[in-house]
Amino acid sequence: MKVILRSNVEGVGNTGDVVEVANGYAQNFLMPKGLAMRATEGAVGQAAAMQRSRDLQDLKQREVAEEAAQRLEALVVSIEARVGQDDQLYGSVTTSDIAEAVQAQTGIELDRRNMSLEEPIRQVGTHQVEMRLHPEVRALLTVEVASVE
Repeated sequence: MKVILRSNVEGVGNTGDVVEVANGYAQNFLMPKGLAMRATEGAVGQAAAMQRSRDLQDLKQREVAEEAAQRLEALVVSIEARVGQDDQLYGSVTTSDIAEAVQAQTGIELDRRNMSLEEPIRQVGTHQVEMRLHPEVRALLTVEVASVE
């Protein structure tokens, strides 16, 4: 069955896309939840309008993400932590700590789930954290971990 998606559905498509799905999936899941509508001739024109709207919104989001990426790459975020022997931290610095520090120091709100940190930071020093600000925009954030006296 051909349907027009009213919102993004993971693994199926994005708002305004005309997609072919199984009849049962469309009738029992997508349409009752308001995620899709049957693709009629008149609705296909409406779908084109929804796609144009989505493209404009995506372009604006990308521009905002690129601007934030430039600000973040020029920035060094400082985090203070308690330190033991050999510059080892008591505990660690996680993506949540980094997001809170960025919020406090710059006012930019970041989602910790969009940060790429293989392991929590356990050493004093400078570390690079990759950020996904948009599906097409990534930025490297410099985090300086210092000891608390």
